[in-house]
Amino acid sequence: MAKKEVKTNAMRILDRMKIPYTHQAYECDEFVDGIQTADNLGLPHEKVYKTLVTQGNDKQYYVFVLPIEAELDLKKAAKAAGVKSVSMLHVKDITQVTGYVRGGCTAIGMKKQYKTFISDSAKTLSDVYVSGGRIGCQMNLAPDDLCKASGGSYADILV
Repeated sequence: MAKKEVKTNAMRILDRMKIPYTHQAYECDEFVDGIQTADNLGLPHEKVYKTLVTQGNDKQYYVFVLPIEAELDLKKAAKAAGVKSVSMLHVKDITQVTGYVRGGCTAIGMKKQYKTFISDSAKTLSDVYVSGGRIGCQMNLAPDDLCKASGGSYADILV
């Protein structure tokens, strides 16, 4: 009997929304950064995006999706979110806030729908890779579909 494919919450949401995607699983017991993940899967770095969670001075959470080799500009991020400032969420709080673990966090299907901003660099790409919602899983989909599924919008957020 064939092993049943295990879908993540993010994949179930994409299925429900009828958004096309593919996914790749890889062996990984613990957190590795996006660059290592891309290298392990032979993916082009410019198409692999990471998900970062911040907290604004208004105590709300904001999600930012950006290329793995890029750095989030906190001033631009705050401006996009419409707040005075944002700071990175502490690693120990990621699971409590998002429902995902570090290294498996994706903008699709968090515990709550937080305001999400995707680097406008994604607009020039046909597809991007993001975490599939658990360590060892990457999803590939069109940037506009990522925006739709995450309730996000494009923004200038890079250093």
